[in-house]
Amino acid sequence: MASEDRYSFRETEAHWQRVWTEAGCFKAVVDPARPKYYVLEMFPYPSGRIHMGHVRNYTLGDVVARFKRAQGFNVLHPMGWDAFGLPAENAAIQRGVHPGEWTRRNIAVMRDQFRPMGLSIDWDREVSTCEPAYYKHEQKMFLDFVKAGLAYRKESWVNWDPVEHTVLANEQVIDGKGWRSGAPVERRKLSQWFLRITAYAQDLLDSIATLDRWPDKVRLMQTNWIGRSEGARVRFPLVGRDDSLEVFTTRPDTLFGASFCAISANHPLASELAATDGALAEFIAECGRMGTSEADIETAEKKGYDTGLRVRHPFVADATLPVYVANFVLMEYGTGAIFGCPAHDQRDMDFARKYGLAVTTVVAPVGEDAEAFAARQDQSTEAFTGDGVAIRSEFLNGLSVAEAKAAAIARIAELGLGEGVVQFRLRDWGVSRQRYWGCPIPMIHCDHCGIVPVPEDQLPVQLPDDVTFDKPGNPLDHHPTWKHVNCPVCGRPARRETDTFDTFFESSWYFARFCSPQTDDVAFDRAAVDYWLPVDQYVGGVEHAVLHLLYSRFFTRALRECGYLGLAEPFAGLFTQGMICHETYRAPDGGWMGPDDITRTADGLVVRARDGAPVTVGRSEKMSKSKMNVVDPTATLESHGADAARLFMLSDCPPERDMDWSDAGIDGASRYIARLWRLATQPPVDLGPAGAPLPDTLSPAAEALRRQAHKTMAGVTEDLEKFRFNNAVARVRELTNALAALDPATPDAGPVVRFALETVVRLAAPMIPHIAEEVWRLLGHDTVLATTPWPQWSEEALRDDVITVVVQVCGKRRGSVDLPVDAPEDQARAAALALPTVIAQVGDKPVRKVILVPNRIINIIV
Repeated sequence: MASEDRYSFRETEAHWQRVWTEAGCFKAVVDPARPKYYVLEMFPYPSGRIHMGHVRNYTLGDVVARFKRAQGFNVLHPMGWDAFGLPAENAAIQRGVHPGEWTRRNIAVMRDQFRPMGLSIDWDREVSTCEPAYYKHEQKMFLDFVKAGLAYRKESWVNWDPVEHTVLANEQVIDGKGWRSGAPVERRKLSQWFLRITAYAQDLLDSIATLDRWPDKVRLMQTNWIGRSEGARVRFPLVGRDDSLEVFTTRPDTLFGASFCAISANHPLASELAATDGALAEFIAECGRMGTSEADIETAEKKGYDTGLRVRHPFVADATLPVYVANFVLMEYGTGAIFGCPAHDQRDMDFARKYGLAVTTVVAPVGEDAEAFAARQDQSTEAFTGDGVAIRSEFLNGLSVAEAKAAAIARIAELGLGEGVVQFRLRDWGVSRQRYWGCPIPMIHCDHCGIVPVPEDQLPVQLPDDVTFDKPGNPLDHHPTWKHVNCPVCGRPARRETDTFDTFFESSWYFARFCSPQTDDVAFDRAAVDYWLPVDQYVGGVEHAVLHLLYSRFFTRALRECGYLGLAEPFAGLFTQGMICHETYRAPDGGWMGPDDITRTADGLVVRARDGAPVTVGRSEKMSKSKMNVVDPTATLESHGADAARLFMLSDCPPERDMDWSDAGIDGASRYIARLWRLATQPPVDLGPAGAPLPDTLSPAAEALRRQAHKTMAGVTEDLEKFRFNNAVARVRELTNALAALDPATPDAGPVVRFALETVVRLAAPMIPHIAEEVWRLLGHDTVLATTPWPQWSEEALRDDVITVVVQVCGKRRGSVDLPVDAPEDQARAAALALPTVIAQVGDKPVRKVILVPNRIINIIV
């Protein structure tokens, strides 16, 4: 253990971690007699090394867990590993190691890296998604989803990553590139398994309003992704054919301004025409090579191919419109077909100007001369997308946009050419991935019986260990035996499904598995999930605002429908922390350098450590291996200790913001911990025995410190409840300064300094738990602080006896006076008029009135 002369964080932190483990301080057990609190950080991918983002994320969650435990809650704070995924498969190819071996070795390494942080985790509940004991339950869930109509297979156009050789969900395509590989995504048509997330689109949207403990930005991102649109499906009869082109539009009020129709390159009509038109086939191939994100579509040059087909206008007799295949129309949205009204949609405008199509203005701003506006707009290159009234639109003329939409939909329905509909941007979730290291999809393909489920008594369908990665694509496809199986229905030879699940499948229900991680026959013990769920506080990065969080919300609803759970929303509270940033450094040759490669001279210049060469210091950016501005958490924990790292993470800035890592910051945290140690081992006064009550009466200075301690209790409690961790640290530091500054000669200094120091330690315990435990012991306590109740303040101590009141003369501030709370008017008046600055201002003028706002302002009118 540490000596009184020197604080040894290594010995102290290791000691208290053993004490907590041996005492089972963080073991969670269902106890209906106690209120529960479930704290969860988004579980990590086992890459093999923790990074500073992990340190910040888990520190934030741990503070909440320790705080709530001290408040008397029965806290569940578990840990697990999001262990399937392509990085392990890539590692197998690059390093010649099996993905399972690579993953499990990384888990062991990262577990050992996490433990020194002193996290209050119930490690008995640890799960890993790559183990059959975990994924056999999701295979059963999938079979239940199939029975409930929530999972199905269909042929569809998909995003294909040519480097990873797998399908990507729309959400995994970032700026037209694979979210992991960075390779430009291609469009392919494959048979895929889907989860019917669209069945819950309206419910997912409506329930966002109930997530009042989620960040507004995340709720807005989910709202926009679900993307509810009210509009119309309009059927444009194809000239010379018996069929129609069906279009979804949110602007039926602008139909009189239509100058063309356009279809996706993946539209069935485009495929039909391309069979006999080589130029069109090449154009479609070109479209397949461009990005599919909204940003790609918005910024790409708008291109089209005139099919030669025309459609009849639904409202204008004898009018027809050309039909193009266009690169900005996606099959996934609406019907894969649009009508173009260039005057009121910028993409349509760009397209029309490129191909010389008509621009007809049919909406004008309220109050403007309609014809003059229309004449200008018809020649413009900027679409008018604002509100207004319909013009040049026959029966719609003079109606507002909203009124014109309703009238247009009514006329379309009357003509039998369409109807009003609600459309969602959200698409069903494609969960098939063409790779090995994922959960096998438990289906069997039989030439006689079709696609049949694996019998439940044969679950789990386990991955074979003897796979090779010497061929491109999915190793399960070319495994010599694994995929060959007899049909469970007819007994004839059949084939296993060789696709595996998207890894978001595993992370969409892991939070529920933590409630009963040892159950084998069922995924969840129903009593356990009913007790622990929902997660009361979820902590993680905002980068998961759409993918993971939306999928988890859907999954919880699907599990409820299948009888697994009884709730819809998995996460009652959500906190998204900012990123960890660091300065960037470039060597004289322009190459990146790391923090360990540089040093600072006595005059503050940054130079290369090995030879003193000048270094260019760049802006602070998110820590990344590519720019080498990464600080190793393990090295920091070894050099400064867990408490110092935790304290710096909490004190530097509000936790939702990005924070800059600095040597000065971590050193400052270490200095505070050393100071706290000195106050405990070398107190400025004799503290007296532990447990002794404060005297009934205290000197003014001692009473002021007592009151500050109580105010700090109340303030830190509020700060921790509202995730203002940096404010909480500041309050604790202020109280530390105040107790250290108390004159040792003050009567009753010893008892009140002890009280204030014990308050500091108890309030700081969730943030710097190891030093807090050690100081608590040194102060004479034999209880474990991790299980000690949160301090309670006195409301009496929060009320000030004296308050500072502003004094004004004719509305201008001239000073202030300290008065008893609720001082009578004559006392307040006398004190204000006695101020030298007031005397100088009033002079010989008679005082006409004194206006008193009790406990706030005294205004003297002359």
